[in-house]
Parts: sequence; structure tokens; C-alpha cells
Amino acid sequence: MNTPICDFVRDYAAGNPVRLHMPGHKGTPLLGCEARDITEIDGADNLYAPGGIIARSEANAGAMFGCRTFYSAEGSSLGIRAMLRLMMQLTGGRTVLAQRSVHKAFLYAAALLDLDVRWLHPHPADTYYSGVVTAQDVEAALQTARPAAVYLTSPDYLGNLPDVAAIARVCRRHGVMLLVDNAHGAYLHFLPQPLHPMDLGADMCCDSAHKTLPVLTGGAYLHLSAGLQFPDEQVKEAFALFGSTSPSYLILQSLDRANVYLETYRERLAAFLPQVDALRQALTKQGFTLRGGDPLRITICARNFGYTGDALASALMRSGIVCEMHDPAYLVLMLTPENTPQDLQRTHEAFAAVVRKEPLPEEAPAYHALPQAMCVREAMFAPQEILHTRACVGRVMASAAVNCPPAVPIVLCGERMDSEAVARLCYYGVQHCAVVVE
Repeated sequence: MNTPICDFVRDYAAGNPVRLHMPGHKGTPLLGCEARDITEIDGADNLYAPGGIIARSEANAGAMFGCRTFYSAEGSSLGIRAMLRLMMQLTGGRTVLAQRSVHKAFLYAAALLDLDVRWLHPHPADTYYSGVVTAQDVEAALQTARPAAVYLTSPDYLGNLPDVAAIARVCRRHGVMLLVDNAHGAYLHFLPQPLHPMDLGADMCCDSAHKTLPVLTGGAYLHLSAGLQFPDEQVKEAFALFGSTSPSYLILQSLDRANVYLETYRERLAAFLPQVDALRQALTKQGFTLRGGDPLRITICARNFGYTGDALASALMRSGIVCEMHDPAYLVLMLTPENTPQDLQRTHEAFAAVVRKEPLPEEAPAYHALPQAMCVREAMFAPQEILHTRACVGRVMASAAVNCPPAVPIVLCGERMDSEAVARLCYYGVQHCAVVVE
């Protein structure tokens, strides 16, 4: 596998040119990476109109994933916006049936594109940011709704994986597209039994390469199935509509170099998975309750062990173990083959040092659907005011109102909040909300 972007930049830097172009650092090593940080000079190609080294590198990535693959230097957030724009262009529709546990990037895209979103809500036992949507749920929803597309998050933030293949069959039967936010699952294509959405029948999906592959933060893919007849120029225009005209060549080099890594990744992943399973089994034996089916994610129900997720994360931090996410109920660990056996051993020892306590009561307010008073776009662009959360009963949410991670809105834009919704926001530490001025 060649690396055309990396090769060009390496040769350019080695030539010690006089840099009379952007960026302003001129290759001066303030951080150490500046010599390889360039812009769209002659020969460097253009991410939004590639015909040279970037086009060749994207073709290499597509060969690895078995579909048409395009780079994003602004994460899956940019890919989601482009994907939804392409869906609108192909179908002429703007109604999307979306799983409730969407990343807030979807809401921003819905506002910008004026999508009509119909929600697939989690079952009562699930949390607001997790909950598997079944093929039966989609089938039932499609009996009354006629969307242009169904939109899933897989894996969700707690590591749950819906049956994408079964949902894809339902979508095909009803003639609607299946789009997947696979930000946390780029590696799924390389499992012994692939679980990547594109292997399971999705029409389009986004991967955040940087989340589970050895790629710099911001590196991501948009995948299109072979059956979609979009010209490359149309795909790139969808990216350009929302993306910066100055994409990072450091990120592009990282995506380029990852293609070489992926040539032998199946073997690395297959050797690593038993180590993760051994850690998972050790935690279960210690008494921790785990959930989720993502092979590289360990989600711990901390309260069952006598801790909040926040308190458990603090205890682990004292041993030098830094988790992906923690909240009052859960703690999430993300692992990859770049974690060494020593990393896993240290993690095991840190958990072994945690003293079990009496289980804490489940205090999280139960999830329930709220009335949609406004569409996402109308609420997000309406005049707003910031109120203390406890003063928001009866008001319409105007923002995403959640940090990243997990970046899944606790209350959706346009929903009118009741006392239980306000209690849920307070439980997760949201102290102020932007609400629509009425």
C-alpha cells in the first residue's frame, strides 16, 4: 500500500523550500510537527476537488473498506452533515426517522438543512443516550411515517449495537435509505466476522477514524455503498458546503498512513480481542456489572458496585487510569490494539484495588418522550435566553445542552420540558439551559 500524501509532504519538507505560502509558522518547529504542516500548494492536491495524491489515498482507503470512501479532516461531524445533504439530493426528501441517541452533530445538521426529524425513542428501561432500536421498531414506524431515510447510531455511547443487517432489510423493503453514524466503530470492518454498517447493508455511514484507529484527532471517513451513483464531485461539494477551506494536512497524512496500518490490522485486532475479553471477565468476576456489545468498549454500571461513575473514575485516576467517559451511573473504557498488555494489566490492578461497597440506588429519572413544540431548526435559530435549569419547566429547549462526551442531547431542540425532564438535566449536572423566548 502506498502513501501518496505522506510521501509528497515528506519530500517537500526535505527540500527545505522557502515557504512563501500559508501556514504562518513557515515550518518553524514550535511543536515539532510544523515542517509537515502545509496547505494546498502545487502538487498537494485539494481535499474538495482532488485529482492527485488525495484522490489516490482515498482510493486506497476505499479498497480497505470495500466501498467508496472519502476523507474528513473535521471528524464525523462534517461527515454527518455531508451525508445528510447527499441523502436530500438523492431522494428529494428531508424527513428522517432517527434513533433518539443521536450525537448533537446530527441536530446541528438538522437545523442547517431544515430536516423534518421523526424520533425513534428508547425503550423505558434504556437511558436517554443509549437504547437499541430493533428492526421491529423501524418496521412499526415505517407503517405510519414515510421518511427519506432511517438514521442509526451504532455503536451507541454505551457500546450497544443494533441489528443493522435486519434494519437494512426493512429499509430496502420500504424503499428508504439507511444512514449510520458509526463514529465509534471504524474498526468493525476488520473483525473476524465484520460488523461494520457497510458490510451489513447501510447505504452511507460515517466513521471517526481517530476514535478507534491510530489516526490523529479529526480524521474521519464517509463511506458510500457501490449502488449509490453520486459523482465524486457531488460528494466533495457536500463536504465543501460545511467544511473549512483549510483542512489539516497533518490529519490527511495520518489518514493516509493508516491505510498501511490497516493492511495488517485484522491480525492485530484478532490477537487483541482475547485480551479485552480477559479483562472483561476479570471485572465481572470481581463483581462489576457490564453492559453493551461493542468488542473494544467496556461499559461499567458503577452504582451496582457502590460508586457513581464519577467517583469510580476519580479512584482510577489516582492509579493513572483515564477513562473515556463517566457520569453518575456509568464508566466507559475504550481500548484498541495500541493499548499494550501492560496497559491492561495496570487497568486490572487499579480495578482490583477498588473496595466494593453497598450498591447505590438507581436515581436517574426514567426516560420518557417529550412533546415536540418546534422543529429543530426553528428552535435552534429562535431568539433565546439562558435560564437556570430548575426554571425551565414548561419551556422549549433551544440548544443541544450537553457536553462532549457523550454529546447526546438530554433534551432535544424543540422539545417542551416538564418537571421530569428538568430533573433529568439536573441529574446529569446541567445547570443552565438555552430556551426559546416565548
